[in-house]
Amino acid sequence: MSFVASLEPEAERIWDAIHDHPMVQGIGDGSLEEVPFRYWVRQDYYYLIEYNRVFAYGAARAPDLARIERFADLLSETVSTEMDLHRSYAAEFGISEAELEDTDPSPTTRAYTDFLVRIAATGGFGELIAALLPCMWGFNETGRRLADAGLPEHEGYAAWIEMYSGEEFAELAEWCKDLMDEMAADAGEAGRERYREAFLTSARYEYRFWDAAWHEEEWTI
Repeated sequence: MSFVASLEPEAERIWDAIHDHPMVQGIGDGSLEEVPFRYWVRQDYYYLIEYNRVFAYGAARAPDLARIERFADLLSETVSTEMDLHRSYAAEFGISEAELEDTDPSPTTRAYTDFLVRIAATGGFGELIAALLPCMWGFNETGRRLADAGLPEHEGYAAWIEMYSGEEFAELAEWCKDLMDEMAADAGEAGRERYREAFLTSARYEYRFWDAAWHEEEWTI
């Protein structure tokens, strides 16, 4: 059994919880009020900025030229293309670029991104991959499940589902899974346990990220 396959029982439990979350269900059937989704878009913009730092660390820690190039490409594409698309997408929901840039990270967003950057800065390359995998795998799984149930009439939510269920994002998720298996193959039991812990922590944060948006989480003091 591959390492990623060994993660599937625990991963599926978290993907199920994400899929069943009222915010995700509301995206799927088009009934979600736009206020929590606008909150999610702003928090995700902040997340993407920190995600870029993880890609930069990935390029620095990559063990060979091919992987250096891959992470450099991911960083460039995210900064140059995905961030522009995110700004355009946000504008459709009435969120200006200035509002995106002024986003104050929620407690969950801060904790999740700090975790990712810490793993990237202090862990090995395999641990970095393990921490990245839930975002790619989880969003593709969520998008695929929602797409299988049919797209909602709400154009913005339908576009979101199409993006994360699409072939390009599915290929990215499969690439990350394959890379995770490669890193785990020679990691030893202790290394694989570190990878599992990093993966599960990120996956749990993926759920908390949705829940924070649903409740429009703020600092209490």
